[in-house]
Amino acid sequence: MRQIFLAFLLITSVSIYGQSYNFNISVTDSLREISPYIYGTNQSGEDVNNTFFRIGGNRLTGYNWENNASHAGIDYNNSSDNYLPWVMGIESESNVPASVMISHHENSLSQGANSLITLQMAGYVAKDKNGTVAEGQTAPSSRWNQAVSVKGSDFSLNPDLTDNYVYMDELVNNLVNEFGYAGSETGIFAYCLDNEPALWPSTHPRLHPAQATCNEVVNNGIELSMAVKDVDAGAKIFGPVFYGFSAYYNLQDAPDWQTVSNKKDYDWFIDYYLEKMKKAETDHGKRLLDVLDLHWYPEAKGDSRISDNTSNSANDVAARLQAPRSLWDNNYTENSWIGQYFSDYLPLLPKVKQSIDKYYPDTKIAITEFTYGGEDNISGAIATADVLGIFGKYDVYTASFWAGNENSSYIYEGYKIFRNYDGNKSVYGNLYVPSVTSDSVNSSVYSSISSLDNKFHIITINKSSETATANFNINQSSQIFDGKVWCLDGTQSSIRQLPDVVNITDNSFSYHLPALSICHFIFKNDVPFDVELSKPENFEIEVNSYPNPFNNSLKIEYSIPSKDFEKIEIFDISGKTVKTYLNPAKSGVIEWDGKDNNGNLTASGVYNVAFFANKKIIASSKIMLLK
Repeated sequence: MRQIFLAFLLITSVSIYGQSYNFNISVTDSLREISPYIYGTNQSGEDVNNTFFRIGGNRLTGYNWENNASHAGIDYNNSSDNYLPWVMGIESESNVPASVMISHHENSLSQGANSLITLQMAGYVAKDKNGTVAEGQTAPSSRWNQAVSVKGSDFSLNPDLTDNYVYMDELVNNLVNEFGYAGSETGIFAYCLDNEPALWPSTHPRLHPAQATCNEVVNNGIELSMAVKDVDAGAKIFGPVFYGFSAYYNLQDAPDWQTVSNKKDYDWFIDYYLEKMKKAETDHGKRLLDVLDLHWYPEAKGDSRISDNTSNSANDVAARLQAPRSLWDNNYTENSWIGQYFSDYLPLLPKVKQSIDKYYPDTKIAITEFTYGGEDNISGAIATADVLGIFGKYDVYTASFWAGNENSSYIYEGYKIFRNYDGNKSVYGNLYVPSVTSDSVNSSVYSSISSLDNKFHIITINKSSETATANFNINQSSQIFDGKVWCLDGTQSSIRQLPDVVNITDNSFSYHLPALSICHFIFKNDVPFDVELSKPENFEIEVNSYPNPFNNSLKIEYSIPSKDFEKIEIFDISGKTVKTYLNPAKSGVIEWDGKDNNGNLTASGVYNVAFFANKKIIASSKIMLLK
C-alpha cells in the first residue's frame, strides 16, 4: 500500500511542478548524538542562539593578555594598539589582565554558549599600544614581549609588566581562577594553538617574518598543550589551526617538509602532524591534541571564487549551492584548483577522517573558520544550512562561521533555521537520523530526533529556482503527526511559517518546497522515542588512562561535569567491582595500584573504569593490567 501511495505522489507532483525529490529517512536502533558545538560563530549574530563562540583571527596571534595590546599585522598598518578592548566596548578595562578573554567568555556564558580561546604560540606578542611597528622594529625588539608557554615559578593574578615575558600557563591559571576548571559549569571548555601558523610571515611580517617549519608547529604545540593541561587537565586542545588546503598539504611548502616527509607514506602534512601528536601522548602520558582544527574557505568558482564578498553572479550562485558537496560527495568535483590538481583529497571530511583513523584515532574534527560567501542573499544561507547539516551528519565536533561581509544577515537566518526557527529558541534535534535524497544536485535532507521533547525534525533544502514537490518516506515503528513547517527563502530575509503538513499516511506525505528554500519540519510522535543518552547533554566527558596497559600503577585523568557525579568504580571482566572511589572531585587524577577494596592484588586482565551519575554509568574506559 505504501509503495502505491508513494508512486501516486510522484506522478501527481511531476504533473504540477518540474522538480520532484524523494526523501527516505530511517530511524535506526542506535542513534548518534550530534555535537552541540557545531552551531558556533566567531562573531555574534542577533538571536542566533549559538552554542559556541571562538575568539580568534589574525589579531590574536600577537595578543598580550597582560595589558590587552594586540597586533594587527597586514590587516592594519602592522599596528600594535588597543583595538580589542575598543571593538569589544571594554576600553575602561584595558589594563585589567586578560579582560579581553574574560569579556569574551562572559558573553558566551550570558548566551548559554561555550568558548574557544586562542593562545599565542608564534614567539612574541605586542608589548605596547603605540601604533605602527616599523620594519626595523621586527621581533625581537623593544616593541615586543616574548611569549612563553611555561612560567616555571608561582603564578600571579597581577602579572609583572616589566619582565618582557608573557606566560601562557599563567593566563590559563588566571582564567581558571575567574571561571573555574573546564569541567565546571562556567569553565572555559577549550583552547586553540594560535591562528594559521602557515601564514605568519605574510600576515605578521613584523612578528614572525620567517616561514613556520613543521617542527616548530609540532614542538611549540606540544609544549603549549602541556602547559595548558598542567593547569586545567580537562581543557580541550585544538590545533594546529590550518588556514586552508595548502597548509593541510605541506604547511605552505614549509622549509623542512621534504626532510620530515622523506621516505614516509604521508599523504599530506595532516598525517605528519597527527602522528607526531600521537607520539607526544605516548611520551607524556596524556592526550595533547583533542581536536584537529581546520579553516575552510572554499576555492570553488563560478565566475569568481564563491567565498569572495562580491561573488553573486548567476554562475557564482550556482557554484555556491553545489560547493558543500566537496565536504562529502565522491560524485562531485568542484571547479577549483583543488578540484583540478588535488581531487584525491576531496571530499574533505572522509579524507581527514581517514588520516585520523590511521595516525591518531579518536581525534575530533573542527572547522573553526568558514564562509561560503553570499552572506547577504539566500544562496549563502542555503550553502550555510547545507554545511551545518553536513557537519551533524558526518560527526564534526565543532564549527564556527567567520563573517566576511558587513551584512551577514542571511547567514544568521540560516543558523536560526536550526537554532531559533520560531523566535522562541526552539532547536533542531540532538540525535542524528540517517536520511537520503534522490537528487543531491538540487536538494539536501537532514533529520534528527529531540530526546528532550519527543519531536522529529527534518530539514530540507531546495537548491532549484523552481518550486519542487518533496515526497517523504519515514521508516520507523511509531507514527508522526502534527507537522509544522518553518521556511527561509528568497522572498523575504527572515524565517516564516508555512502551512502545516496534512494527509500523513503510514509516515509518508508530500509537500511543496518553495524555490531556493530551507524548510524545517517538526513532528510530534505518537509514542515516546526509546532513546537514552549515554552522557549529560551539552557536556563533553574527558577520560584518559595512562600508562595503558600498566604494571604497577595506573593514573586515571578525568573531567566529569555532571552535577550528579557520585563515584568511580573499577570492574573486572566478569562485572565484579574490585575498586570504588566515592564522592570524587568532578575533575582530577586518581591512581590505582592494582589492588581491590580489601588491599589485595588483582589478577592480570582487562578492567573497566566506570563513572556514575544519578546511579547510571555516564562514561567508561577500558584498561589492562599486565604482570
